[in-house]
Amino acid sequence: MLKKLRLNFSSLFGLLLLVLSFWAISNELRESNYRDVFQSLAAIPKSHLSWSIWLTALGYLVMIGYDILGFTYIGRSLAWKKVAFTNYISSAFSNTIGLALLTGSAIRYRFYSSWGVSALSIAQVIAFVNFTFWLGLFALAGVIFLTNSFQIPTQLHLPFSTVRPIGVIFLLLVAAYLLGSLLIKQPLVIRSHEFRFPCFKISLAQIAVSSFDWILAAMVLFVLLPSNISISYLDFLGIYLLAMFAGVVSNVPGGLGVFETVILLNLSSKVSAAAVFGSMLAYRGVYYFLPTLVAAGLLGLYELKYGTQKMTEEFRSQKSPSQK
Repeated sequence: MLKKLRLNFSSLFGLLLLVLSFWAISNELRESNYRDVFQSLAAIPKSHLSWSIWLTALGYLVMIGYDILGFTYIGRSLAWKKVAFTNYISSAFSNTIGLALLTGSAIRYRFYSSWGVSALSIAQVIAFVNFTFWLGLFALAGVIFLTNSFQIPTQLHLPFSTVRPIGVIFLLLVAAYLLGSLLIKQPLVIRSHEFRFPCFKISLAQIAVSSFDWILAAMVLFVLLPSNISISYLDFLGIYLLAMFAGVVSNVPGGLGVFETVILLNLSSKVSAAAVFGSMLAYRGVYYFLPTLVAAGLLGLYELKYGTQKMTEEFRSQKSPSQK
């Protein structure tokens, strides 16, 4: 009953944030119309679109490191092609749909279990991947929020006026994790679940891989922004990380609306809201929907091939007794 109430509250909270986000976006775009947005979208240079696609490809390549490190952590090995295939499919769908613990986990279980990985090992890899995702965000955002601090828009109604206190909190969490990997050798039992810190080298590798992933993701959107915007990449990186953090914790699929709201509120004073929104539409298309389209095609081809092989094996097994 309690879990059901929590789920309903989480869903309602996400829906409320989605509605508020769309209201905030429409408020920022009140002086523009849809033609301005599409004109700004069409004005993006083809070379910038090309760069964004290459950066996206590199970013998804880096994401493979999440699962590779996960299998290293549990002391198992699996062919890198299988790991890369599974990671790409799960990352593409979970990035677009959101709810990574459901979408990404289900896909990983579907493939890894068919390749002989136990349910316990899959659960450990999934937990490790999610830890890595947050660890890189906290580490990178913590450093950026301290070194390139900026004002938080009052419309977000956060308890801090700047991102510096958030950066301190994030870095303390990262420091606690690293200290745990150095000092705590025995497994911790949390709600009847065992958690074992990885060795210090793996912890550092987690931060490196995840941070690089975030840096590339932010760069995809940065190259799509209007060329006349007066903002450095490092300043934009901080805004992007704050927007992504808000989008992920909002429980809205793909952070839709929430992510755009934070970006618009921070950049609308530097360039027209329609131009920024056009860039974000292109970003959604390049970084989310294009990889998902490719992933859906790969998944369909795999299932078709796997299903055909399974039917052939069943046909042969049924036929062989009559031949004897």
